[in-house]
Parts: sequence; C-alpha cells; structure tokens
Amino acid sequence: MFYVAEAFLIGEGMSFSSHAGVISAFGRNFARTGKVPIQFHRFLIDAQDLRNAGDYGQLNAVSVEQANEQIMNA
Repeated sequence: MFYVAEAFLIGEGMSFSSHAGVISAFGRNFARTGKVPIQFHRFLIDAQDLRNAGDYGQLNAVSVEQANEQIMNA
C-alpha cells in the first residue's frame, strides 16, 4: 500500500523521504480532496501502525488476523 501511495505522489511531482511524510501527503492531496476514498488513507495509517508494532514492539505484536486484514485492505 505504501508504494502505491508513493507512486500517486510521484505522479503529481511530489517526493518525501519518510513514511510519515508520504502518508500525510497522500491524505492531504488524495483522500481529503476526494480523489480516492478516504478509507484508503485510514488503511495506510493502520498498516503503518502495525508495521511499527511488528518492527519495534514485542514478539508477536501483530496477530495473524491483523496481518490478514491488512492483506485484504491492500
């Protein structure tokens, strides 16, 4: 999902050096303007939160169900 959002931004001539920058700009430039359904921005935020939990949280911080939900959202 992240790379799709980044591609949308690159298509508009925008580039960001952080995940947070991409997610914020995607929301501001695509979800908030109605170019994409707002739920896609929420999917991106939720996926990033789970990524952080998986990378930096405790072992098994992300359940199989949560991972499957993200796959379905993607």
